[in-house]
Amino acid sequence: MSLCCCQELSLSLLRSVGKGKKSWWYPYLKNLPRSYSTLPTFRQFEVQAFQVDDAIWGAKKARWKAEAEWKEARALMEELKFKPILLTFQSWLWASATISSRTLHVPWDEAGCLCPVGDLFNYAAPGGDLAEADNITLTSSLQVGSLCCEEAEYNSKLEQLDTLPQRLTDGGFEENVNAYCFYARQHYVRGEQILLSYGTYTNLELLEHYGFLLDNNPNDKVYIPIEPGVSSCSSWPTESLYINQGGEPSYALLSTLRLWAIPSNQRRSVGHLAYSGSQLSPENEMRVMHLMLKCCNNVLQNLPTTIEDDQRLLCSLNQVDGIETPVELFDVFLKLGAEGCAFLESLGLQSIANVAESMSWKIERALERWKLAVQWRLRYKRTLVDCITYCSDVIDCIQSPRPLEMECAD
Repeated sequence: MSLCCCQELSLSLLRSVGKGKKSWWYPYLKNLPRSYSTLPTFRQFEVQAFQVDDAIWGAKKARWKAEAEWKEARALMEELKFKPILLTFQSWLWASATISSRTLHVPWDEAGCLCPVGDLFNYAAPGGDLAEADNITLTSSLQVGSLCCEEAEYNSKLEQLDTLPQRLTDGGFEENVNAYCFYARQHYVRGEQILLSYGTYTNLELLEHYGFLLDNNPNDKVYIPIEPGVSSCSSWPTESLYINQGGEPSYALLSTLRLWAIPSNQRRSVGHLAYSGSQLSPENEMRVMHLMLKCCNNVLQNLPTTIEDDQRLLCSLNQVDGIETPVELFDVFLKLGAEGCAFLESLGLQSIANVAESMSWKIERALERWKLAVQWRLRYKRTLVDCITYCSDVIDCIQSPRPLEMECAD
């Protein structure tokens, strides 16, 4: 069975790890993270902590995919006589997470490449202001296949970059100079962190590929259950029917709901208005807003915890980092109620003695994943609340239009 590019690179990475100090990559390998919190690493308890069916399904699918790829590669790993520890699923999860979260895109391989130093940049979600900023060459060009080059040659290549007709947005491999080059979209001052955009990812996608999420992510999307047949009212694809992080329905969702909210025999005559983003009538807009209000409220009411519950839970979990004694740690989790007890049970930590043995590693990694799941569901719920506010404001505006004289005075 042939392996995909990512499997091959994961296998190659584990093989280099197996060589230890004999590996040419050893200085780089020893500085890689020892663990990751990408979606495939989430266990059953942490997956259920998302609470939302779409996220739970996404996490399960990511782990199943990782496990299937590991099983496909294991025969070759055994043939190459990998050390037993490198044959485990946990080792494969580490390698595949390294590839997923740290590789840089190159045109000749879908898996990308591992680029020392180049993989240190943290993420900045692309937005309007960022896209409109001028591209300013950052004095950082990493030579592929060589760790350094002569200063004169380096400066010459930078001059060549300035003449390129189209600048890269953040980074990419430049064939003209045989180097992976990075660009800044703004001026940075000494000591300021330089952030790069990896692409337009939702928070769940960021968790899947990189193991983190953003509280303020302009590319995040929330999908709400809508009545059967609604999506068939328009030609918009289902994935475009969402609520953005600010609580506003997408252009496509509004367009679709406006068409759905009128009799089917009238849709053809007003379709051009709906697709142009226009309101069809005050009554139609009211119906659309009430539908979204109902959907958002139903989702929130059916979730096992509220925003306030999640905020208190996160506050308690953040305090766990400063606890050093097993007795205190065990007591904190018990005070968290059913979810805290379920967390201990998922790790097989039913007694203080078990907690003492596992404090150094087992709890720390599982706790990080649990916190990420809670942060995701909290952000999800806030978006629904923001959508409720948005819909209520539109309804109020329709029901209480401003007097004409007030508009003229403005």
